Formats: sequence, structure tokens, C-alpha cells
Amino acid sequence: MNDSAIARTQSKACGLCCTKLESFGVTIGKTEILRDINLHIHCGELTALVGPNGAGKTTLLKAILGEVPHSGTLRFLDIKNCHTRKPLVGYVPQKLEFDPGAPISVLDLFSAGLSARPIFLGHTSRQREHATAILSVVQAEHLLEKRLGDLSGGELQRVLLALALDPCPDLLLMDEPVSGVDSHGRELFYNIVSNLRQHYDLSIILVSHDLVMVSRHADRVLFIDRTLQCMGTPREVFSSENIKRDYGYVYQGGINEKDSPLNKHSIKGVGA
Repeated sequence: MNDSAIARTQSKACGLCCTKLESFGVTIGKTEILRDINLHIHCGELTALVGPNGAGKTTLLKAILGEVPHSGTLRFLDIKNCHTRKPLVGYVPQKLEFDPGAPISVLDLFSAGLSARPIFLGHTSRQREHATAILSVVQAEHLLEKRLGDLSGGELQRVLLALALDPCPDLLLMDEPVSGVDSHGRELFYNIVSNLRQHYDLSIILVSHDLVMVSRHADRVLFIDRTLQCMGTPREVFSSENIKRDYGYVYQGGINEKDSPLNKHSIKGVGA
């Protein structure tokens, strides 16, 4: 992690104490997707959302982003438990849809967001310096000149993470950001995200089906299946009776032990 780059890209602490959801729900048409979600997500925490397919995890992120309507309340509170300004929310999707044959570089992608100046006119030194600084935070500055179509899955996701950090958000949402990425890329991505908590004053919500990585890096785990089934540390959630009863699995052993059951099995049905 490049501390000087962080200093340039993070102008100030976000000032938020927590993201607070109360009686939060989503109903689309006659279909109830989420109901009665109550939780606090504090600054400096990495919170992982896990649950079966169709459990509503992605819908929860979309509701927080304002892309789908919701019931209940969503509030961002400061250290004095008071409302804050409208927060900045960063988002890292599962993948970026683009033409892999298009001659678009990583620098082009950043420059398009920095200025209305047409990319074909070239890049300013300020744009290049700014993009390099942001990319260095996610160990991707060497990708500056590469075409998007030439990036590996892990490299592209780190570029998208860098974009989500520019400007530094109050809340960072990630929807299975390393799905389909190889084990080395996943490990690097999770390490970078974990380190963000130490350098940025932000809350992180991550949807993931990688229970091994979640157990190693998350501060809290929320097990969602339409509603909040259980919440706690990775050890508490993966050992819960709810999971044992519903999915035939109970966590045993140390989180970081090589022989942990999480290294050999996953909870049946847990995914996107």
C-alpha cells in the first residue's frame, strides 16, 4: 500500500459512525424480496453478506444505492448519532460489460471520469498522475497503459475497485467482485480490501460466496435469506445452529487452520 498515494486520494475522514438500516425491506410488484432488515455497519468494518441464491443480497446493495425502492429507513449517522450529509457511495460490480476489442486503456477509463475533454485529444499530466496515484492504492499502477481487453479478471476488478475509491467514498459496496477470478487474484483482492480499513475511514459491505476468504478477512458476517437469519463474527455465523439446521453444515476448528472444514466444503446453496 502506497501511503503517499493514499494521502493524495483521501482528502479527509468521512465522519460517519455507521450506516443504519431499520425495518428495511424491498418488495417488487407482489414479490417480497427482503423484509425486516435491521443492522448497523460501522466505519472501519468489513461486513460480508452471505446466503443462498435468491436470498436478496444483491437487491440489498441496489436498494442502498437507490436503484430500487425500499421500505423502512436507511440512515448515515455521525459519531454524535446525528444525520450527516448525503454520503458518497462507491460500488464494485461483479463485472464490467465492455467490448474487449475496443482500444480503451485503463488511463482512458480514468480520464473519462475526470474531465469532459475528449479522450482522443490525449491525456493531461494531471490526469495521468491522478490515475497512477489511485491505481497504486490497489497495487495496479503498472496497468495504466494496458487495454481493458488485455487485463486478467483479477486485474480488471482491481481497476474497478480503484475507480470506486475515486473520490474516497463513505460507504463501499462490492457485489461478488472476484467471482471467476483465480485463487491468487482473489487472495490479492481480499488483502487489498482488508487493508483499506486501516487507511480509509469508510464502511465496506461485500457480497461473497467465498467462505474461506470471508472467514479470514471479514469483521462481521450477515447471513441473509429474505431476512437477516444471523449476524456475528465469521466463527459465530459459520457455527450457528441456523446454518447447521438449514444447510447441514456447522463450522468447526480454527478460522485460519489449513484443515478447517471451510477449506474443503462450502455451505450448500450459498452463492450469489
